[in-house]
Amino acid sequence: MPYVRPPASKPERKAYLSDLSDAEWRLVEPLLPVTRPRGQQRIHSYRDIIDGILYVLKGAIGWRGVPHDLPP
Repeated sequence: MPYVRPPASKPERKAYLSDLSDAEWRLVEPLLPVTRPRGQQRIHSYRDIIDGILYVLKGAIGWRGVPHDLPP
C-alpha cells in the first residue's frame, strides 16, 4: 500500500471514556521510542494508536468495531 500523506490539519475527534488523560499520557510518553529523522513520517500519533488499543481492550470489542476516527 503506498504512503499517503496525512492532511495538514486533523479534525478534532470526540474523546472516548477509554482515552488516556493528559496526566496518564505524560507517564506513558517517555516509555515510547523516539521518532528518528530518517524514514517515513508517522501517519498517526502514538497517543492515537494507544487510545485505539485501549478502546478495544476496555470495551471488549473486536478490531472491526473500532470507530473510523481512530487509527486502523
